[in-house]
Amino acid sequence: MSVNIEKDSHLSSVKNALRILQCFTMDEPEKKVTEISTSLGLNKSTVSRTMTTLASEGFVLKDPETKKYRLGLSILSLSGIVSSQMDIYRESQPVLNRLVENIGETAHISVLDHLDVIYLQKVDCNHPVRFLTHIGKRNPPYCTSSGKVLLAHSTEEVVNQVIDKGLRKFTKNTITTPQKLKDHLQLVKENGYASSTEEILEGVTSIAAPVFDYRGKVIAALSVVGPNQRIQHHKVQGLAKKVMSAAGEVSARMGYRGY
Repeated sequence: MSVNIEKDSHLSSVKNALRILQCFTMDEPEKKVTEISTSLGLNKSTVSRTMTTLASEGFVLKDPETKKYRLGLSILSLSGIVSSQMDIYRESQPVLNRLVENIGETAHISVLDHLDVIYLQKVDCNHPVRFLTHIGKRNPPYCTSSGKVLLAHSTEEVVNQVIDKGLRKFTKNTITTPQKLKDHLQLVKENGYASSTEEILEGVTSIAAPVFDYRGKVIAALSVVGPNQRIQHHKVQGLAKKVMSAAGEVSARMGYRGY
C-alpha cells in the first residue's frame, strides 16, 4: 500500500511540474509563486517546492529582485533537440523563406495540438502585421485559416470536440454555429485551402493550405497572414494558389507523392 501511495505522490509531483512549466507564455514570461498557485489551483507551498527543484535543474530561473520566475536554459536546450528532430520544421524553412520573399507577407507552419492551433515555424516579412503570432503561440482552430485547414482534414470526433469546447465569437465574422462550421470545413477540403478574414482579429486576413506526409496524411498547415489593406478580397484566390504551391512543395519534401 505504501509503495502505491509513494508512486502516486511522485506522479502527482511530475504532473504539477509539467503544468507549471506550461503556464509560462510569451504574453506572461515571468510569474511569481502566488500567481502560479492561483492560476493552477495548487497549494502555494507545493508550487514553491516544485519551483526550487526546477531551478536546481536549470528549468527555471528566479529574479532576486522581483521574485519572479522565468524559464531557464534547460528548456531551451530541449527545444533545440525537438526542433532538430522535427522534419517539418527543417523542410519548411527554405520554402517559407521563398514564399515570404515572393508575396511579402509573414508565413507560418502550424499543427493541431490539444484542440488548439500551435505555431511551429514562422518567417516574418519586412512589415509584419502586429497580431502577436510567435512560435509556440496557441489559437483556436475554428477561426484561423490554418486551424480550419487542419480541422477539415480531421475526424468528425475532433471537430465535435472543438465545437463542444465552445465557439467563442471574437469578431462579427467568427463562425459560431456548429453546422455552419461543418459546412464551411467541407468547402475548405474541396477547395484545398482556407481563408480567414477578420474572424479572430479585426483588420487581419490569413490564407492556409494543408501539408501532407508520405502516407497522404495532413500533418500541418502552411499559412500566410497580413493586414486587409495588403491582402484584399480580390487577391485571396491568387495568393491561395501560391500558398497551395508552397504547401505542395513542403509536402513533397516530406515524401508525399500526390496519391
